[in-house]
Amino acid sequence: MKRNFAFIVVLFFVACQPEKKFDSYDHSMKIMDAMAAQEEAWNRGDIAAFMSVYDRSDSLLFIGSAGPKYGYETVLNNYRKAYPDASAMGKLKFKVLHLNFMGSEHAHMVGEWQLDRDSNDVSGYFSLVWQLKQEGWKIVRDHSS
Repeated sequence: MKRNFAFIVVLFFVACQPEKKFDSYDHSMKIMDAMAAQEEAWNRGDIAAFMSVYDRSDSLLFIGSAGPKYGYETVLNNYRKAYPDASAMGKLKFKVLHLNFMGSEHAHMVGEWQLDRDSNDVSGYFSLVWQLKQEGWKIVRDHSS
């Protein structure tokens, strides 16, 4: 009987704790900081650091001109192959057009990317799905064109 009473008391106190509200501004800033870190990593030629924002899983999906590719290692290797040196990488700039939260653990972002290079500049658009993981916000879906 005493054990049941203690359980009920603990359950009551847990239930009465104020619910922590989702702060979309705070989470938006964390995602925007991650995007800025990606730009900085790219612009210093560090593809591994650029990729640190992506989810390190086999379910990561990247869709580009070559079609859908799955898995962190696949995406990392594709970046290394397509951008073998600083000249090919150029200087990257992102422009976020909108960021919408889909609950407290997912966000959808649409934006523009621009790559300034000596030989030719290229640009396009991206659509990212972010997921809040234990280690922070990570890109789980990337569609770039």
